[in-house]
Amino acid sequence: MKALRYGGPGKHEWTSAPDPQVAEPTDAVIRVDTVTICGTDLHILGGDVPEVGPGRILGHEAVGTVMEVGAAVTTVRPGDRVLASCISACGRCRYCRSGSYGQCTGGGGWLLGHLVDGVQAEYARIPFADLSTYPLPETVTDEAAVLLADILPTAYEVGVLNGQVRPGDTVVIVGMGPIGLAAILTARLYSPAHIIAVDKAEGRLRAARQFGADITVAPDEDPHEVVRSVTGGLGADVVMEAVGVPEAFELCTTLVRPVGRVANIGVHGAPATLHLEQLWARDVTITTGLVDTNTIPVLLGMLAGGQFDVGGLVTHRFALDEIMHAYDEFSRPGQSGALKVVLTRR
Repeated sequence: MKALRYGGPGKHEWTSAPDPQVAEPTDAVIRVDTVTICGTDLHILGGDVPEVGPGRILGHEAVGTVMEVGAAVTTVRPGDRVLASCISACGRCRYCRSGSYGQCTGGGGWLLGHLVDGVQAEYARIPFADLSTYPLPETVTDEAAVLLADILPTAYEVGVLNGQVRPGDTVVIVGMGPIGLAAILTARLYSPAHIIAVDKAEGRLRAARQFGADITVAPDEDPHEVVRSVTGGLGADVVMEAVGVPEAFELCTTLVRPVGRVANIGVHGAPATLHLEQLWARDVTITTGLVDTNTIPVLLGMLAGGQFDVGGLVTHRFALDEIMHAYDEFSRPGQSGALKVVLTRR
């Protein structure tokens, strides 16, 4: 088969790789029908995730067709169309029993494209298939479903739920990439009074308005004054960081009100300064998190029921063997206008 292999910082190649096999009784092998590229993949290429070594097949978001299952797999069968979660869950450890699949100590967690070969390939092995794949209803397209493998549950769990968004809140989201836009979509489920989107790129601020942000502002346009103007000078109830750079995190901590919440979603590859000399007496809650994907069934149900529309997140479409071009477009969003790119078997 062909697959996208990581070759070290700044290096990747669409090349031949061995066909995956069932290695454990809990495995499934899928034919990859639809796959996407994540900002985390770019962090890997930038050298920010040192656990990923040269030769690893990248990718952790896919929809596919089950080709083979191990003897212990009971919930999916060959021929089933499934969503492959970005998180693998053993289902037995203390964390999995509480739904914290991202912290699995039984051999799961973030495996695909990280600690084991991923799904940017023609075929992929999915560990712990019973808990890590989701059969898809016919009414949900592959393109819509693949967005539930990572970005929708990440924005919802690590941003909206960790940030405890409530009706009437003022919510600020810094970073209008796919995760930030998904955070707008899922925050709206809780009827906040205002959603303020912050980004440097005017094209992404336009996208934020289309997804439901009622106020948009660039970092150099004094977002502090914008937030103060709609909160009586208090600051935002919830601020989400969806970039993964120190400047964005530090900006978030200056936009939150006393007794507010800062939810960090971004993947950070460098230290960020925490100004406790300013925050220690303000009763501010700061959360971090790796997605657990335990909300995929809820989100899939809402998507199938027409409760939200994710179609606008996909801006570029490619054949699977055009993945090198897709990476180039995705890595230059300022020039290409790319939000989410989707690759399909043709």
